Amino acid sequence: LLATMIRALAAFALLASASAFMTARPGAAAARSSALKMGFETEIGAQPPLGFWDPLGLLKEADQERFDRLRYVEVKHGRIAQLAILGHLVNAAGIRLPGYISNSANLKFADVPFGLKALSVIPPAGIAQTIAFIGLVEIGYLQVKDSVAADCEARMDAAGWDAETKDRKRAIELNNGRAAQMGILALMVHEKLDGKPYVINTLLGLPSPEP
Repeated sequence: LLATMIRALAAFALLASASAFMTARPGAAAARSSALKMGFETEIGAQPPLGFWDPLGLLKEADQERFDRLRYVEVKHGRIAQLAILGHLVNAAGIRLPGYISNSANLKFADVPFGLKALSVIPPAGIAQTIAFIGLVEIGYLQVKDSVAADCEARMDAAGWDAETKDRKRAIELNNGRAAQMGILALMVHEKLDGKPYVINTLLGLPSPEP
Protein backbone atom coordinates (compact mmCIF):
# COMPACT_ATOMS: atom_id res chain seq x y z
CA LEU A 1 0.00 0.00 0.00
CA LEU A 2 2.80 2.40 0.90
CA ALA A 3 4.57 1.65 -2.37
CA THR A 4 1.36 2.45 -4.27
CA MET A 5 0.97 5.71 -2.39
CA ILE A 6 4.55 6.69 -3.17
CA ARG A 7 4.03 5.95 -6.88
CA ALA A 8 0.98 8.21 -6.86
CA LEU A 9 2.94 10.88 -5.02
CA ALA A 10 5.71 10.64 -7.58
CA ALA A 11 3.29 11.18 -10.45
CA PHE A 12 1.66 14.14 -8.72
CA ALA A 13 5.00 15.71 -7.76
CA LEU A 14 6.20 15.42 -11.33
CA LEU A 15 3.24 17.46 -12.51
CA ALA A 16 3.18 19.89 -9.61
CA SER A 17 6.89 20.67 -9.77
CA ALA A 18 6.41 21.79 -13.35
CA SER A 19 3.92 24.50 -12.44
CA ALA A 20 6.40 27.35 -12.67
CA PHE A 21 7.63 26.73 -16.21
CA MET A 22 4.68 26.06 -18.45
CA THR A 23 4.69 26.09 -22.25
CA ALA A 24 1.92 28.07 -23.84
CA ARG A 25 -0.90 25.82 -25.03
CA PRO A 26 -3.19 26.57 -27.96
CA GLY A 27 -5.86 28.94 -26.72
CA ALA A 28 -4.04 29.67 -23.47
CA ALA A 29 -4.26 33.38 -24.13
CA ALA A 30 -8.00 33.19 -23.62
CA ALA A 31 -7.48 31.91 -20.07
CA ARG A 32 -5.29 34.76 -18.89
CA SER A 33 -4.42 38.28 -19.91
CA SER A 34 -1.52 38.84 -22.27
CA ALA A 35 0.28 40.99 -19.72
CA LEU A 36 0.00 38.33 -17.03
CA LYS A 37 1.03 35.56 -19.40
CA MET A 38 4.08 37.46 -20.62
CA GLY A 39 5.00 38.39 -17.05
CA PHE A 40 5.22 34.77 -15.95
CA GLU A 41 6.81 33.58 -19.19
CA THR A 42 9.80 35.81 -18.48
CA GLU A 43 10.20 34.75 -14.84
CA ILE A 44 13.35 32.95 -13.68
CA GLY A 45 12.89 29.22 -14.18
CA ALA A 46 10.86 29.48 -17.37
CA GLN A 47 13.56 28.25 -19.71
CA PRO A 48 14.21 25.85 -22.60
CA PRO A 49 13.20 23.24 -23.47
CA LEU A 50 9.83 23.55 -21.69
CA GLY A 51 9.55 27.29 -21.23
CA PHE A 52 6.58 28.30 -19.07
CA TRP A 53 4.80 25.03 -18.22
CA ASP A 54 1.82 24.76 -15.85
CA PRO A 55 -0.12 21.53 -16.54
CA LEU A 56 -2.12 21.81 -13.29
CA GLY A 57 -3.17 25.37 -13.95
CA LEU A 58 -1.88 26.60 -10.58
CA LEU A 59 -1.10 29.98 -12.11
CA LYS A 60 -4.28 30.33 -14.10
CA GLU A 61 -5.43 33.92 -13.63
CA ALA A 62 -2.96 34.26 -10.73
CA ASP A 63 -1.54 37.64 -9.83
CA GLN A 64 2.10 38.43 -9.04
CA GLU A 65 1.55 37.89 -5.31
CA ARG A 66 0.29 34.36 -5.95
CA PHE A 67 3.26 33.61 -8.21
CA ASP A 68 5.73 34.97 -5.66
CA ARG A 69 4.20 32.79 -2.96
CA LEU A 70 4.51 29.65 -5.11
CA ARG A 71 8.07 30.55 -6.07
CA TYR A 72 8.99 31.07 -2.40
CA VAL A 73 7.62 27.63 -1.54
CA GLU A 74 9.37 26.04 -4.53
CA VAL A 75 12.75 27.50 -3.57
CA LYS A 76 12.32 26.46 0.07
CA HIS A 77 11.36 22.91 -0.86
CA GLY A 78 14.29 22.77 -3.26
CA ARG A 79 16.70 23.75 -0.50
CA ILE A 80 15.20 21.15 1.85
CA ALA A 81 15.49 18.51 -0.88
CA GLN A 82 19.14 19.36 -1.48
CA LEU A 83 19.84 18.89 2.24
CA ALA A 84 17.88 15.62 2.12
CA ILE A 85 19.98 14.33 -0.78
CA LEU A 86 23.18 15.30 1.05
CA GLY A 87 22.00 13.62 4.24
CA HIS A 88 21.01 10.48 2.33
CA LEU A 89 24.44 10.25 0.71
CA VAL A 90 26.29 10.86 3.97
CA ASN A 91 24.27 8.23 5.85
CA ALA A 92 24.51 5.74 2.98
CA ALA A 93 28.29 6.13 3.23
CA GLY A 94 28.08 4.92 6.83
CA ILE A 95 28.74 8.27 8.48
CA ARG A 96 26.75 8.73 11.70
CA LEU A 97 26.72 11.06 14.68
CA PRO A 98 28.31 9.66 17.83
CA GLY A 99 26.26 8.70 20.85
CA TYR A 100 22.61 7.81 21.31
CA ILE A 101 19.56 9.07 19.47
CA SER A 102 17.42 7.61 22.27
CA ASN A 103 18.83 6.78 25.70
CA SER A 104 15.55 5.25 26.88
CA ALA A 105 15.47 2.87 23.91
CA ASN A 106 19.25 2.28 24.10
CA LEU A 107 19.39 3.25 20.40
CA LYS A 108 22.59 4.66 18.94
CA PHE A 109 22.76 6.85 15.84
CA ALA A 110 24.98 4.16 14.33
CA ASP A 111 22.13 1.66 14.66
CA VAL A 112 19.65 3.74 12.67
CA PRO A 113 19.34 2.79 8.97
CA PHE A 114 19.23 5.50 6.35
CA GLY A 115 16.30 6.47 4.16
CA LEU A 116 12.64 5.80 4.94
CA LYS A 117 13.59 2.73 6.97
CA ALA A 118 14.83 5.03 9.71
CA LEU A 119 11.21 5.94 10.47
CA SER A 120 10.56 2.36 11.53
CA VAL A 121 13.39 2.46 14.07
CA ILE A 122 13.28 5.93 15.62
CA PRO A 123 10.86 6.05 18.59
CA PRO A 124 7.62 8.03 17.98
CA ALA A 125 8.69 10.60 20.56
CA GLY A 126 11.88 11.21 18.58
CA ILE A 127 9.95 11.74 15.35
CA ALA A 128 7.56 14.10 17.16
CA GLN A 129 10.51 16.10 18.51
CA THR A 130 12.00 16.36 15.04
CA ILE A 131 8.73 17.63 13.56
CA ALA A 132 8.35 20.12 16.43
CA PHE A 133 11.90 21.37 15.88
CA ILE A 134 11.25 21.88 12.16
CA GLY A 135 8.12 23.84 13.06
CA LEU A 136 10.07 26.07 15.44
CA VAL A 137 12.71 26.70 12.76
CA GLU A 138 9.97 27.65 10.29
CA ILE A 139 8.33 30.03 12.77
CA GLY A 140 11.67 31.56 13.69
CA TYR A 141 12.65 32.09 10.07
CA LEU A 142 9.41 33.91 9.32
CA GLN A 143 10.41 36.50 11.91
CA VAL A 144 13.69 37.31 10.14
CA LYS A 145 12.85 36.44 6.53
CA ASP A 146 12.94 40.02 5.26
CA SER A 147 16.22 40.86 6.99
CA VAL A 148 17.82 37.65 5.69
CA ALA A 149 16.73 38.51 2.14
CA ALA A 150 18.10 42.03 2.49
CA ASP A 151 21.39 40.69 3.84
CA CYS A 152 21.70 38.24 0.94
CA GLU A 153 21.04 41.05 -1.53
CA ALA A 154 23.69 43.21 0.16
CA ARG A 155 26.22 40.39 0.02
CA MET A 156 25.59 39.89 -3.70
CA ASP A 157 26.06 43.61 -4.26
CA ALA A 158 29.28 43.54 -2.23
CA ALA A 159 30.53 40.70 -4.44
CA GLY A 160 30.03 42.93 -7.47
CA TRP A 161 27.23 40.89 -9.04
CA ASP A 162 25.10 42.74 -11.55
CA ALA A 163 21.39 41.99 -12.14
CA GLU A 164 22.16 39.44 -14.85
CA THR A 165 24.58 37.52 -12.62
CA LYS A 166 22.09 37.52 -9.73
CA ASP A 167 19.37 36.12 -11.96
CA ARG A 168 21.72 33.45 -13.31
CA LYS A 169 22.66 32.37 -9.79
CA ARG A 170 19.00 32.28 -8.77
CA ALA A 171 18.21 30.14 -11.81
CA ILE A 172 21.01 27.73 -10.90
CA GLU A 173 19.68 27.37 -7.35
CA LEU A 174 16.14 26.90 -8.63
CA ASN A 175 17.16 24.16 -11.07
CA ASN A 176 19.34 22.41 -8.51
CA GLY A 177 16.38 22.44 -6.13
CA ARG A 178 14.06 20.99 -8.76
CA ALA A 179 16.56 18.24 -9.53
CA ALA A 180 16.99 17.50 -5.82
CA GLN A 181 13.22 17.22 -5.29
CA MET A 182 12.95 14.65 -8.04
CA GLY A 183 16.13 12.95 -6.82
CA ILE A 184 15.04 12.44 -3.21
CA LEU A 185 11.62 11.30 -4.42
CA ALA A 186 13.29 8.73 -6.68
CA LEU A 187 15.42 7.47 -3.80
CA MET A 188 12.31 6.97 -1.65
CA VAL A 189 10.38 5.24 -4.45
CA HIS A 190 13.17 2.80 -5.30
CA GLU A 191 13.77 2.05 -1.63
CA LYS A 192 10.13 0.96 -1.30
CA LEU A 193 10.17 -0.97 -4.59
CA ASP A 194 13.15 -3.24 -4.00
CA GLY A 195 15.10 -1.90 -1.02
CA LYS A 196 17.80 -0.47 -3.30
CA PRO A 197 17.46 3.31 -3.55
CA TYR A 198 20.62 3.81 -5.61
CA VAL A 199 19.27 2.29 -8.80
CA ILE A 200 22.07 3.82 -10.91
CA ASN A 201 24.63 1.79 -8.97
CA THR A 202 22.61 -1.36 -9.61
CA LEU A 203 22.31 -0.64 -13.33
CA LEU A 204 26.06 -0.05 -13.60
CA GLY A 205 26.90 -3.15 -11.62
CA LEU A 206 28.39 -1.12 -8.75
CA PRO A 207 27.91 -1.75 -5.02
CA SER A 208 24.51 -0.42 -4.01
CA PRO A 209 24.09 0.52 -0.33
CA GLU A 210 20.89 -0.72 1.24
CA PRO A 211 19.18 0.73 4.34
